[in-house]
Amino acid sequence: MRRLMTIALTLALGACAPQPAESDSLERFTGQTLTFGSCDGYATTAADEKLFAGQECARMLVPLDYDAPDGPTGEIAMLRVPARGASLGPLLLNSGGPGGTGMNFAVQTAANLAGSPITERFDLVGFDPRGVGASRPALDCFTDAQTDTAAEFITTAGRYTEANTRAIAEGCATLSGGAQVLGAVGSRDTARDMDVLRAVLGQEKLSFLGQSYGTRIGALYAEQFPAHVRALVLDGAVDPQLGFAERRLGTFAAFQTAFDALAADCATKPDCPLGADPTRVFQETVRPLVDRPLTGADGRKAGFNDVVGLVIALLYDSAAWPATVSIISGLRDGDPAPYFGVVDLLGSGAEGNFIDATIGINCIDNERLTPAQAVALRERIWAAAPFMDPGTGAEGARDSCEAWPVAPDPAFPYPAKVEGVAPTLTVSITGDTTTPHSGGISLAKTLGGGLLTVDGYGHTIVATGKNACVDAAVAAYLIDLRLPAADARCTR
Repeated sequence: MRRLMTIALTLALGACAPQPAESDSLERFTGQTLTFGSCDGYATTAADEKLFAGQECARMLVPLDYDAPDGPTGEIAMLRVPARGASLGPLLLNSGGPGGTGMNFAVQTAANLAGSPITERFDLVGFDPRGVGASRPALDCFTDAQTDTAAEFITTAGRYTEANTRAIAEGCATLSGGAQVLGAVGSRDTARDMDVLRAVLGQEKLSFLGQSYGTRIGALYAEQFPAHVRALVLDGAVDPQLGFAERRLGTFAAFQTAFDALAADCATKPDCPLGADPTRVFQETVRPLVDRPLTGADGRKAGFNDVVGLVIALLYDSAAWPATVSIISGLRDGDPAPYFGVVDLLGSGAEGNFIDATIGINCIDNERLTPAQAVALRERIWAAAPFMDPGTGAEGARDSCEAWPVAPDPAFPYPAKVEGVAPTLTVSITGDTTTPHSGGISLAKTLGGGLLTVDGYGHTIVATGKNACVDAAVAAYLIDLRLPAADARCTR
């Protein structure tokens, strides 16, 4: 549940591109030899320092700009957990975001699937996408003094000016290494990095597991390199047929659906604080925090965005709903202890350069909005998710990328049908709290692949090791390339 408070507010979240041909100019990249060794110096957080101990890591050289492969280069950092048995080869991993690292995801997945045929038959290779974590150059947009408030730049309830968005772009350019770096972090280039990695690892075809945002880069890989796909597991799918605004709207509508489900569950229990009109009660409870932040016993403050962000984060997993109800009860009774107790349990929020990378990658992947369009989108978001409407009006909404010095290269919308790709497997939860189930159906249809439907609430499930039905279906697909039946369902 790492980074949940920030992820909850930053998720939301293209033209058809021809398959790039491998040219002689890429041979120095595709022909390089990786040397896996100690992970010393790779960790970018204290948590990863512990997680990486005893693991094996490497960095791979890539062109910063694939249109100018003889120019500046970057490095993609990765961590490998060898298969426990006879290996079928590498399984590349991405945990989502954008901004999430794949290196710690590999270690966590190996632990979660310790008894699975997947970890017995595959070397898990988690990589940090360009701009993220231990890869170089890494995006950096905020000084140390700004770090604690950085998430405010990308929430849904702030009021911003042109000067604010210009400061974001200028800060990112200054701290990250210039405009060329800001233009080199798009997901289309990350998909090309994945193909270089496939070649460097000596594989004719790629096996990949991507969750949430990872389904974006997995789908882009299939679009750009259909003949190089062996197996793609896409868990918590981003709808490839929708542009940025519609995808973001769908995300917040899914948050409202999850909130309504929490409220219905709460109503079956004694002392439920949400009453007969849960959205109104929640609004009345949290809206005062816009002007009067919550204050903990130790003096810590939490405003509207903080509290709503945590509630959204807890909606991701129905097992966390009792904690959400406890927080709401505490707020109604004037007791901040439940809120700060959960904050302490989960940690302080984003680590490393997650927020910086979220901003930078989305600025390349998504079409830009005018201020008027941003205000209109905010109005639609609050209409779709009224429980998180602060009641302050939509004015002051702006696209945080409006001053970005590089034009976007939108990742979506996608072609209606991707031809020539091997069968893929999309896994989608009916009550997904971030990427609606309709997006999973859409992605499976676009790729012409299989769909495993999981009844329940939550966001992503494959790498948890907590669902025998899902685990068996995914293992059969990855190992034997056997898709589940067309109407296959599991229960979360």
